Amino acid sequence: MRAMYLDVTEYRAFYGERLGRVAKRLIGVRLKGLWPAATGETVLGLGYAIPYLRDLGREAERVMAFMPAAQGVVCWPGDGPNRTALVADDALPLPDASVDRVLVVHGLEMAANAHDALREIWRILTPGGRLILVAANRAGIWARVETTPFGHGRPFGRGQLTTLLRETMFAPERWTEALAVPPFRRVWLRTGVGWERVGRALWPAFAGVIIVEATKQLYQGVAARETLRVLKPALRPALIPPGA
Repeated sequence: MRAMYLDVTEYRAFYGERLGRVAKRLIGVRLKGLWPAATGETVLGLGYAIPYLRDLGREAERVMAFMPAAQGVVCWPGDGPNRTALVADDALPLPDASVDRVLVVHGLEMAANAHDALREIWRILTPGGRLILVAANRAGIWARVETTPFGHGRPFGRGQLTTLLRETMFAPERWTEALAVPPFRRVWLRTGVGWERVGRALWPAFAGVIIVEATKQLYQGVAARETLRVLKPALRPALIPPGA
């Protein structure tokens, strides 16, 4: 599958306009509910996560933002040393078990191989490290509207994310959603928060994004039928005479 990253300037333009700022606020509220603090930890954002990193990483020891080479990179933050880097999403330039938390926004939908990208995240996470995926919901309206970044790449359903996470040795733990309102500026822009509450109460399955928090597993379960298999010798010992 070919990567379908948007250019970084398109992400920056979206979050610079009013609809993008409202989307950032609605998603940010859900993220803060999952990660209220990251005191003393190392936090990494992948994809285009910088609109959300400032709030999530206020108490972190270190915050970094990696952006895929096909997307491009911008300097961030604007008021201090640069913390961004251009990377391959399946070959991150970090040692094993070096990051406590990873936030992926506008990343999984665009990845050429989502499985390989998640395995690379698994490698750099510390034992028990936590991952948040923000992915476009395939059942939501936002995934069908190409005027926002959520309408590009491959959207996911909850079942697909569950399978993908378990295959890459992550345990999904908490689920939520955001953007339960349609991406139509004139309809709800001034009252986005109110419409969001209504949408999440009445049609949460059709929200624009699915958000899942997962933890890194160190061991993968083995199916019960494998453990019950009786082992038999493939060859008869050569030193024992026939019939003995």
